[in-house]
Amino acid sequence: MSENTPLGALFAAATLAALIALPGAASAQSGRIVCWKDKSGKVVGCGDKVPPEFQGNATRELDSRGITRKQTESVEEANRRREKEQDLTKSKVEDDRKTLDQKRQDTALLETYSNEREIDLKRDRDMQVIDLQIEQLTVALKNTNQRYTEAKARVDIAEKTKKPLPPPAKDEFSRAGADKQRYEQGILTKQKEKEELRTKYADYRKRYTELRASQGLPSTLNQGPPATSAQAAPKK
Repeated sequence: MSENTPLGALFAAATLAALIALPGAASAQSGRIVCWKDKSGKVVGCGDKVPPEFQGNATRELDSRGITRKQTESVEEANRRREKEQDLTKSKVEDDRKTLDQKRQDTALLETYSNEREIDLKRDRDMQVIDLQIEQLTVALKNTNQRYTEAKARVDIAEKTKKPLPPPAKDEFSRAGADKQRYEQGILTKQKEKEELRTKYADYRKRYTELRASQGLPSTLNQGPPATSAQAAPKK
């Protein structure tokens, strides 16, 4: 026998020869032999049929020459394959959704703005709104800090003199502290919104330029603002 003969074929051929010698081994005499594997994928036995305890395992069916004619996967392998296929399907659906969303965003971007300057102007208007909100919160925080300082002073005096703090003073100190914390958090939130807004419009501007370039449209980066009627009028 050739040195290149696979070990599995040698094992199967030897097993097949042994099975043929057994009485009633009709499947083996017809040239059919089935080998079954353990959970690690190692062949642990061959015969005319798979034992009950290995019914859920992977198998290989070979002919009289030891050549594999059919393979079946184990229940665990089948489950893993199905899970992988489901994950791939979900991933494809998600990719398709993202592609469609991006296409819609690109279309809206090109239809909304005529040039990069319009994007900058919209960014500036939106940021002015946030700046006004921050200014209002800052004024409110300044007033609240004054309330808190006065309320805290009353608390310190009561503790120093070991006199009970009147309930209204205690309530005012508690409210001032809560308001102070709320306004401080509100300012931080608005400052974060401002940075996110700046990043968003920078991304819009970059994408807008890329889309125009991909469509062969001329760049508008160096275009100034549209001329007013007074600028457009010829000098006399």
